Amino acid sequence: MLLRNDGTLPLADGAVPGRIALIGPQADSPTAVLGCYSFPVHVGARHPHTPPGIALPTLREALAAEFPASDIVTVQGTSSDGGDTAGFAEAVSVARDADLVIAALGDRSGLFGRGTSGEGCDAGDLALPGAQQPLLDALLGVGTPVVVALLAGRPYALGGAATRAAALVPTFFPGEEGAPALAAVLSGRVAPSGRLPVCVPTLPGAQPSTYLEPRLGHASEVSSSDPTPAFGFGHGLTYTTFAWSALDVGTEEAATDGEFTLACTVRNVGGRAGTEVVQLYLHDPVASVVQPVQRLIGYVRLDLAPAESARVHLTVPVDLASFTGRDGHRIVEPGELELRLGASSTDPRLTAHVRLTGAVRQVDHRRRLHPGIRVEFGSAPPATDR
Repeated sequence: MLLRNDGTLPLADGAVPGRIALIGPQADSPTAVLGCYSFPVHVGARHPHTPPGIALPTLREALAAEFPASDIVTVQGTSSDGGDTAGFAEAVSVARDADLVIAALGDRSGLFGRGTSGEGCDAGDLALPGAQQPLLDALLGVGTPVVVALLAGRPYALGGAATRAAALVPTFFPGEEGAPALAAVLSGRVAPSGRLPVCVPTLPGAQPSTYLEPRLGHASEVSSSDPTPAFGFGHGLTYTTFAWSALDVGTEEAATDGEFTLACTVRNVGGRAGTEVVQLYLHDPVASVVQPVQRLIGYVRLDLAPAESARVHLTVPVDLASFTGRDGHRIVEPGELELRLGASSTDPRLTAHVRLTGAVRQVDHRRRLHPGIRVEFGSAPPATDR
């Protein structure tokens, strides 16, 4: 997935760099794409002289295949852990002479303390292991554009890279074809379409935290600590842009056993095909039991060509507003609600203000758990003279 992009990506057509500095402990590691339960890591680590039995192209090999005309210079810089900084000087020198830096950072997966991520490999905070953050900071200070390719098992805080890196591309142990897939995203041969299933923290000590926190778990005047994530749940970019419009709330008021209807239009206003994910969040501003500020209750992926639009129709059963009341029963209460249509939990685009009426209603296992979603695809309207 793509979290940040200042326009450096994709590296297609005339943007392909002549010299790429591939720097970091994940640059040339075959197992950088594997989690702790994969056989080459789980068992193969105890038999280092036995071949893994599957093809595991490294990121260096994948980039060489994707960019055959580029000169790729690989430097480890530091290890995944251990804090070694002896390779920083070489890494900075190579970065300074390159047209683009790809910082290949992340975890060494393992079990029970034999890695930086995996079962039994716990972390006291979400700072990058070892000396990887100082290495990243040094690379950002060179002036060459830095694309951060994160092959890791956790959503690490990345310090200044969250706002200074040319691009951020986390992969979360993508598997044996992960390195070629990552290279294809960097080149633009494949458009990124993933969305974060977690929050990426701004500060290493901000966890545990999720977008499901109640109001006091968010930034507020009652605490000097700001837990606002660098990138929120559901966030993800692609290589085009989308316009959201024409919110129509068909049902603004419903009984506690009814449903709401609404619709919106999403249009690809960029120059290439891409995927937008329409996410539906429910916000209950006043309830008898403390609620998360918002909850994801539905979503739909839209693959749209340039100038193509989609009209998304949603039917939202009020069962989705239910929660466990003070007496232990799951209930729906009357009152005001917000149905937020957004590109992520931190990026609402359209908001429907609706109301529940009637008596408190108790629900059971027969409650409806999903909204109804219907999509109508169409082209952009013809241009008109102004």
